[in-house]
Order: sequence, then C-alpha cells, then structure tokens
Amino acid sequence: MTDSQETLLPDLFDLCQGAVDAADKLAGSVRFAVSELIVRDGRVDRGLLQEHQHPAHGFAWFTTYVEALRHMLEWARNLEKDGRFGELEQLILQSAIGEYLAQIAGGIPMSQGEILRIAEIGVDEAEIAAFMAVPAVKALRLGGNTEASRARIAELVADSVATGAFGDTGLDETMSMIRDQFRRFADEKVIDEAHEWHLKDELIPIEIIDQMSELGVFGLTIPEEYGGSGMGKMAMCVVSEELSRGYIGVGSLGTRSEIAAELILNGGTEEQKQQWLPKIASGEILPTAVFTEPNVGSDLGSLRTRAVKDGDTYKITGNKTWITHAARADVMTLLVRPDPDTTNYKGLSMFLAEKPRMNDDEDFPAEGMSGGEIGVLGYRGMKEYELGFDGFEVKAENLLGQEEGNGFKQLMTTFESARIQTAARAIGVAQCALELGLTYAQDRIQFGKPIYQFPRVFGKLAWMVVEIMITRQLSYHAARQKDQGFRCDLEAGMAKLLGARVAWMSADNALQVHGGNGYAQEYTISRVLCDARILNIFEGAAEIQAEVITRRLLESN
Repeated sequence: MTDSQETLLPDLFDLCQGAVDAADKLAGSVRFAVSELIVRDGRVDRGLLQEHQHPAHGFAWFTTYVEALRHMLEWARNLEKDGRFGELEQLILQSAIGEYLAQIAGGIPMSQGEILRIAEIGVDEAEIAAFMAVPAVKALRLGGNTEASRARIAELVADSVATGAFGDTGLDETMSMIRDQFRRFADEKVIDEAHEWHLKDELIPIEIIDQMSELGVFGLTIPEEYGGSGMGKMAMCVVSEELSRGYIGVGSLGTRSEIAAELILNGGTEEQKQQWLPKIASGEILPTAVFTEPNVGSDLGSLRTRAVKDGDTYKITGNKTWITHAARADVMTLLVRPDPDTTNYKGLSMFLAEKPRMNDDEDFPAEGMSGGEIGVLGYRGMKEYELGFDGFEVKAENLLGQEEGNGFKQLMTTFESARIQTAARAIGVAQCALELGLTYAQDRIQFGKPIYQFPRVFGKLAWMVVEIMITRQLSYHAARQKDQGFRCDLEAGMAKLLGARVAWMSADNALQVHGGNGYAQEYTISRVLCDARILNIFEGAAEIQAEVITRRLLESN
C-alpha cells in the first residue's frame, strides 16, 4: 500500500490559495490578450470573433479552469470546517489543482486535437514563466497529480462502487438523503434494464415514468402552490446526476418537464400556470421541447416555422427536427414565428401546443402533424424525431403569456437551469463510466493479477474520480447561485462545457480499460460511450457554449 505521507503535500491549503491567486493574476493577462484580438469599442466584434475563434474560445476554457480551481478550494475548506476533509479529499484537491495548473501552463485540451496554449494568444512568455515560477504553482504542478497520488486514490476508492462514495461531495444531510434515494431507484429499476432498452432501441417503459412521477421527479422544482415539491435547482442537480448514472435517458426525462415548467412560471399567465403546472408536476402530461429546425441549429433567431392567426386558433406550418420524446408527449413547448415580416428572434412566439400521444397504430395521430424517427447512436430511450406541421391547430389561449413576440426572451429564461441540468447529466454519465471501468478492472485478470494493479489502468480511473469531482463542484456552485436568485448563466455554461468533456473522456477511458470487450455491444460501456457523445452537442454545442462564455466575460463590467 502507498504511504499516505509520501503522497500528501504539506500546507495544502496555503499552496492551493497561492496557486489560485497566481492563476487569477494570469487570467488578467489572458483577458487582455484576447480583448486585443476581438474587442472593439467595448464590444466583441462578430467578425473578429469568427476570425480568432481558437483564442476566443480558449479564453472560455482558461477561465473555466480558473473557476474550477477556486471552487475546488472552496469545497475543501467547507469540508475542513465540518471535519470531513479526509485523506481521499486531500488527494483529490491536490491532484485537481496540480493537473489543471500543469495544463494551464502547458496546454488546455478544448477537444481532441485542439489545445489552448496561452502563449499563442499573445500573453507575454515572461508572464507565463513568472506564473510557473510561483512556489505554490510549482509545488502543485510537480507534486500534485503524481503517479503515487493516483495510486493512493485508486486504493482508497477500490471498494466504492457499491456506495458511490468516491470522495465527500460536500452535500448536506437533506441533499445526501435525496441522492441516496435516487441512487437506490437507479440501482433497482434502471441499471440492469437500460442496456437492453438501448440495444432494442426501445422507449423507456411507461412503468418507469410512472414510478418517477410517484417519486416527484417531474414536479421537483415546481412551487408547492402549483402541485410541485418546491425544491431548488440543487435538488434537481442531485436527482439528475443519479438518474443519469443509471441511464442518461432516464435522467433526461425530467429535462422536458423542467423546461416547460420554467417557461410557464416565468412567462405564462396565472391561468396558464394553474392549468398546466399541476399536470406537469404529477406526470399526468409529458411535455417535449420543439425549438430546432433543419439547417438552423443554434441560430434560433432564423427559425421559419409559421403561425397564422385564424379566429381563436393559430395554424402552424413548417418543420422541426431533433425533437426528443415527441411521440409520447402530450404537449409541445413550440417556438414559431407569427409575424411574417420579421427575420430575427424578435418575431418569435412560444405556444403550449397540445397533441395526442402515440398509439398502437401511429406515432403522430394529430391532424396537421406528421413525424419520423431519427436513428441515433445513443441517447435512445426517448427517441428523436423530425416533425412536419401543415395547418396544425393550436388554441390562441395557449400562446404563452398571451402576447406575441416574446418567445425567444421566454426561452432565454430557461437556459441557466437547462445547462445546470445538462452538467448534472454529464456527471451521472461520467460516474457510470467510472463505476463500470473500476468493476471491470478489478475483475479482469491478466498476467496473474487484476488489471486494476497496472498504473495506466488505475491512473485513468483515479483521474476520473478527480475530474468528476471538479465538474460536480462547478455544477453545484451554479445550482446554489440559481437557488439564491443570482444570475448564473456564466457558471452554468462553464459547468456544462467542462462536464460534457469529462463525460466523454471518462467513457472513452473506461472503454479502453475494457479493451476489446468494451467494443462489443453486449458490454454496457459501449452504450455509455455513445450516450456520452451527445453531451458536447445538445443544449448548446461546446463551440457555441465557449463563444457565449467569452462574450459574457468580455462584455461584462
């Protein structure tokens, strides 16, 4: 067994604080260099932003890393205050900060083959050298994420699969109880069945949805006065994480209800709130989000689907794509353009469009509506669809807020929660990959011993433990900010940006641990890899997310 005294750095809090301070100082230089490239008259110039995408998006990644350092230190201090900062937590902290400092100095991976090197942005090499020479930075960069540290982490988490205790998450008693409840649900109802749903490309059984309704998943954050539990985004984060650990499709079932409820709470009339929210909370109706159109993607301002007023109804004509769970849904949050004279986001409106569920004969039995399934690699349990509307009727009373032209503004109010929830789903997928990889590595015997004893195997898994905790703390911080009523689009975006990368890397490395077996469809990790890949695309592709973060950082006062 590794001697803990050989792996733990002395004066760890002082070292980490010194490193965070040094990273903050360097951040000022990076910000200045990027501003010189793309900011004119106090605003980000769109043309220059497109010309200098790599450094501009790299700035978002750099700042996300600095935020990660800050919140990991905050997590550790809170644990220390509560007497919960044990050896594993100390190793996670020093490995996280040590490795991220090393990547800041040497290159941050934005994706495979895209590395941010801050010297290439225009930061003076003397400033980079001064950063690397700071004693705290040097000590952590060289002594934080060592093979000895990873070996000790691997020893400490060897028996953690049964409990999921891969380090103290910092949750309070209430959130820990919620986590345990949904972990049990995922273990008992989801994990053993999910791979079969994936292989057969089946919808998640309605019995699972009914059980989730009974557990209050769909009304988790809806106020009690409208039939919900009245809990915050922190609870949503914890629940989504554990359900997604079981299967991303199950963890994502609540996303559509969360989006619909937030749209109605923020933009609906009181009558609409009274009518729709209790039904969403109870699971009586299942919503779906109908926003994206062919050839539009993230440019929602270019949507073309029309809505024409005809008495007390609107008639919808146009096409939508990548609509999740559409056939089984009872109501669509439908973003369309009632004003034909507009060509941007100002002409969009949001409708609560009722539709019948699929039946034994048809996926889309509604008049004026058709649809076809899109075959996908993963994320299959709710299915993806293309939809066509040809005179499909929506009641005028179902115009959200009863005023045209507010659709995009209403949608914007959901982005913070949606990205927090997506970050939580990413954590769950990464956690699933970690647990699958760890179990396989302990069971697989090669050369007379479990492959978990080989450094390049346990090293991969130990780093997953660390980086999942980093993403978790970023996500929890964003959720707490939201619950306290603070703007958190920046924090949510960073959590989603990093979380998606961590989920993919964890799944990829866990498959590598499985070797050739991981490439076989019969092994669950093959499905987890496919599921993880979508996280870098939906709710804002990584490139779009990085651009949004950079704009927000450079245009804020």
